[in-house]
Amino acid sequence: MGSSQWLTPLRERNFRLFFIGQTASQIGSGMAPVAIVFAVLAHGTASDVGYVLAAETVPLVILLLVGGVVGDRMSRRTLMLRADALRTAAECALGLWVLLGRPPLWGFMVLAALMGVGQAFFSPALTGIVPQMLGDDTLQQGNALNGISGSSGGVIGPAMAGVIVAVWSPGWAILIDGVTYLLSVVSLALIRIDWQSVEQSEPFIALLRQGWREFWSRTWLWVIVIEFSLVNALFASFLVLGPVVAKQSLGGATAWGTILAAGGVGSVIGGIVMLKIHPRRPLLIATLSTLVFPVPLFLVADHSPTVLISLVSLLAGGFVTVFSVQWSTTLQREVPTEVLSRVSAYDWFGSLALMPLWMALVGPVAAGIGISRTLVASGAVMMALVVAVLFVPSVTRLRAPERSP
Repeated sequence: MGSSQWLTPLRERNFRLFFIGQTASQIGSGMAPVAIVFAVLAHGTASDVGYVLAAETVPLVILLLVGGVVGDRMSRRTLMLRADALRTAAECALGLWVLLGRPPLWGFMVLAALMGVGQAFFSPALTGIVPQMLGDDTLQQGNALNGISGSSGGVIGPAMAGVIVAVWSPGWAILIDGVTYLLSVVSLALIRIDWQSVEQSEPFIALLRQGWREFWSRTWLWVIVIEFSLVNALFASFLVLGPVVAKQSLGGATAWGTILAAGGVGSVIGGIVMLKIHPRRPLLIATLSTLVFPVPLFLVADHSPTVLISLVSLLAGGFVTVFSVQWSTTLQREVPTEVLSRVSAYDWFGSLALMPLWMALVGPVAAGIGISRTLVASGAVMMALVVAVLFVPSVTRLRAPERSP
């Protein structure tokens, strides 16, 4: 396949507009983990960081199933546009508040919660909207390009935020994040396509049950979701405690931004690889790729040099994209489109359900047993969970369909 064929999805006007808007908002999203965390740490503690991150994740988890049903009942484009409008307002308000004053912890938590509400409706619709724009032969390339879009934001966003926080104020970085969501709103508004929502006359609960039946009927699906419910929760140790270690011994916001940006570079590389490579056993490759995820936790626990942590973060970022592309493509191929948003919502719900709890607890736990021990224990359990999934036949044996010549 020539390089021009890898970019075939971008020849579609609607996908091209979608890609541009998502790339802009992903740059802003890449800034948020640096900007918001260091805005909190300016006057707060590791526990405060955990509370703010949990405040965003709680409404996300609670409303994901609602978002999945809505995403199957109405225009996904309209739903995503409204969700990004809400996130624009929340981020701009927080950025201005940080610039003009000193927001209390509850202020951070309330506006973070609004961000979580927006994502709860955006994410299930995102999974369902891509197959509406692309055919099966270009589906993986489209998902890979989406991965590159997010990865580019993961490179540019943290690097920009690290510099802005160090030189000016976290408020400017948060405000710019809000503006990037506005660009996504504009791109979604410009898309012109006959968005077909499935007519549903059943009650809300009946629709949820239908989605649950589709979800639970696939062993590979619920096994990996349960795995990631625990893996994602434990990875929160890195998100909460990593900035604290960076502030104490690695050089502050610039170092943390560098580590996150390196992960973004790796994700871009992983996305480029996925444009060309189409594994015959996608979930086997996806699961093997996650063995790298815990390694950055061990290095941060050891207070390793920023350069070494960044190199491993680059490698982990690449495999994050390998996993996400194979996972999204498998969902889109194996699940009927009329229930895809609901099944995706169960996926998101299960994968994130435990994160708020551990985000709230990891600070007090680290205060009791130490940051390094908390990170090492989290990484070790993550590794064991990945290995366990490799013993599930439906994960390792599922095959992708033959590609057209």
